[in-house]
Amino acid sequence: MTSSWSDPTLERHFKGHRDTVTSVDFSCNMKQIATGSMDSCVMIWNMKPQMRAYRFDGHKDAVTSVQFSPSGHLVASASRDKTVRLWVPSIKAESTVFRAHTATVRSVNFSGDGQTLVTASDDKTIKVWMVHRQKFLFSLNQHINWVRCAKFSPDDRLIVSSSDDKTIKLWDKNSRECIHSFYEHAGYANHVDFHPSGTCIAAASTDNTVKVWDIRSHKMLQHYQVHNGAVNSLSFHMAGNFLLTASTDSTLKILDLVEGKLLYTLHGHQGPVTCVAFSKTGHYFASGGSDEQVMVWKSNFDCGEYGDTVRQQHKTASSIHEPPARSTTHLPFNLNPSVHRSQTSDSSERLNRQDSQTAAHTQSSSQSGSRSRTTDSHTYRNTSTSSSTIHQTQTQGLPQHSSQSKASDGGIPPGLTSTLEHIIGQLDVLTQTVSILEQRLTLTEDKLKECLENQMEIGLHLQRSEEA
Repeated sequence: MTSSWSDPTLERHFKGHRDTVTSVDFSCNMKQIATGSMDSCVMIWNMKPQMRAYRFDGHKDAVTSVQFSPSGHLVASASRDKTVRLWVPSIKAESTVFRAHTATVRSVNFSGDGQTLVTASDDKTIKVWMVHRQKFLFSLNQHINWVRCAKFSPDDRLIVSSSDDKTIKLWDKNSRECIHSFYEHAGYANHVDFHPSGTCIAAASTDNTVKVWDIRSHKMLQHYQVHNGAVNSLSFHMAGNFLLTASTDSTLKILDLVEGKLLYTLHGHQGPVTCVAFSKTGHYFASGGSDEQVMVWKSNFDCGEYGDTVRQQHKTASSIHEPPARSTTHLPFNLNPSVHRSQTSDSSERLNRQDSQTAAHTQSSSQSGSRSRTTDSHTYRNTSTSSSTIHQTQTQGLPQHSSQSKASDGGIPPGLTSTLEHIIGQLDVLTQTVSILEQRLTLTEDKLKECLENQMEIGLHLQRSEEA
């Protein structure tokens, strides 16, 4: 069976950052892309070629993470300057500041309803914030080393975090308890995220691997050993069938999660690829790297059988008034990780053979700024000086698979639940405020006691001087 979709193509590239691009995200309407960089700036790139990019200066140190709010009206950024900023992505560049942590803030992530933020920091904590009031709600404190990443689950009930302590932790947002820890023995996870179904997580690790875990059985579902360097970032396609990864080995890879195989390897960045993200519809994806470039690729997964699947999921999502990202598709994963290890190893060997054959066939594009074109050897040229090469390692189409609906949740009405959560959050703020006041009162009492003791000593000293 031949492929029912076309190969990904490099559509555009953006240059404007003055240092490594650390994070990238699409707006919900695909009109803008937000990026953060080691140059301390947040950039908003417009997909229309005639529109200029916005550069937001405000952070005092490297920007480590950026994300659009679900509505697209705000952009959150995290920084090494220990703050989080909320920007209005317009030419005015207005922002508000969260004095968030006591060390570098590594990641920032909006909840699905856009009401809360979760941040992860080198101070070993994860913090949850109320967006519109810019108020701190609570901390999660069980990690014993830097926390690299924290993300909400699609239904906002769970939080997943990854740390240099070599654990990936699952947290219940309501009880604020760690409900499970996954252990990374050979390295730590740079990046972690939930599958759109909410049933599993994927971790990008410093040991060059990508692992997929089931959060219900706590078993490893898939284990990919396809990169030759640390995996820095990953992103699920909205339909849940594909996973995009970025690595220090200068490549992006697209994994077919249904078949458990490496599908494509993409070359384009000169140096480590530090961040990747699919657009909300999955039609595009973007990458950023140490070469200061942002590349936008067209996925071309939207034709043939696969296009019908995506369109059906869009229709289903619209009928129940949920965004496409909350797909209820459950992956037909094979629970035997060894099967996927052998398959990905075979794919990697084929890929290496293709790398050596294809490298000699790279062709230049006809002019700078032109659109990338496919050649017979699946090779593309970037519109700047770096070459962009993509290798196809699988040409078989995706098998048909049925969608399974999640069981409807019973119990407390959603409105009451959110009200109770709000009350609990306010009580926590009050508790913390009282605690701070108690600390200040204690400090004041100590200072008063010290002043009285000093005054007594001075009095005694004066009395002795007069007697002498």
